[in-house]
Amino acid sequence: MIELIILDHLSSTLNTDDVYMEVPDDPPASFIVIDKTGGGEENLIGSATIAIQSYGATMLDAALLNESVKEAMRSATESRYIYSASLETDYNFTDSRTKRYRYQAVYDISYNE
Repeated sequence: MIELIILDHLSSTLNTDDVYMEVPDDPPASFIVIDKTGGGEENLIGSATIAIQSYGATMLDAALLNESVKEAMRSATESRYIYSASLETDYNFTDSRTKRYRYQAVYDISYNE
């Protein structure tokens, strides 16, 4: 599952356990959430659009964590499963409902499991 591959990559590269597939019930001040927003397959090669949300106690914390995520994703193709990881966009994505600061980086990923 590409989400688990990305979760493992970010956890190990950033040296943190604060990478999740959903917002935890009791979240730490700063954490990362991975969300697959689309995908497909052609000639046995998978493609996925992955949104990586970086939460922080302040806007600056969220922005800095987002920069760390982007740096970590530059080495994603070192995984034997990921052929390419292209950053499509990243932006301030503060959650207006919960008033939590977050940034979001969206990647197009080609992979084989």
